[in-house]
Amino acid sequence: MEVLIGCCGFPTSKERYFKTFKLVEVQQTFYKLLDVSLLEKWRREAPEDFEFTVKAFQGITHPLSSPTWKRSGIKDLEKLQGKVGFMNPTKEVFSFWVHVLEECKALISNLILIQLPASFEEKEENLSNIDSFFSCIDRKNLNIAIEFRGWSEEKIKTVCEKHDLISCVDPFRNKPVHFSSKKILYFRLHGLGKKSMYNYSFSDNELLWLKEKLLEYQDKANKAYVLFNNKAMFENAKRFSEILKSNI
Repeated sequence: MEVLIGCCGFPTSKERYFKTFKLVEVQQTFYKLLDVSLLEKWRREAPEDFEFTVKAFQGITHPLSSPTWKRSGIKDLEKLQGKVGFMNPTKEVFSFWVHVLEECKALISNLILIQLPASFEEKEENLSNIDSFFSCIDRKNLNIAIEFRGWSEEKIKTVCEKHDLISCVDPFRNKPVHFSSKKILYFRLHGLGKKSMYNYSFSDNELLWLKEKLLEYQDKANKAYVLFNNKAMFENAKRFSEILKSNI
């Protein structure tokens, strides 16, 4: 099983990051519709074997009530009321998806992460939205990982099997229930802080546990993405790379 390790976003300069890791999950694409020329520049700056994964724009998943919209840079947000988020099969949501595909093309990325908010509850209306969305979009043969919040494993598995999705999880909290037809594992580690989970640094013992957890899936997955999304993400990802290569 091939294992790629990196961070959710660039916690340091791109120059330093590209020298340290072979993977990043682009966060800016969630907050804003980025100019494709900027992403093409990033692709040129990165090593040829470097891999980008793209976090889908919030307009696909998050309603306007989400505070993250303040960073979107979109004017006249009130015009989007009731037309965005929760994977609603609207022309606005589908337009955002087309832009995400353009971002992936610019970065030569083959994986999109769809992160659903906790307010996207396990109910029929939202299941219907998911079915309509994936029935209508052009996937361009891209891999799609999806991160649910608060859904049952049974329902997540049903959705992922139906639409050939990768169930994205934090392995310290949940287990993956589907790897897609490409047999891909996608871990996002958010930290274990008691007051703020992101304000956290993983210990060596916890990273050793993570190594053992990966080994459990080596016969089920062909490729694993391990992405740190905590305050000490750079140091933790670097340390985990060392631990993964060692025999300790």
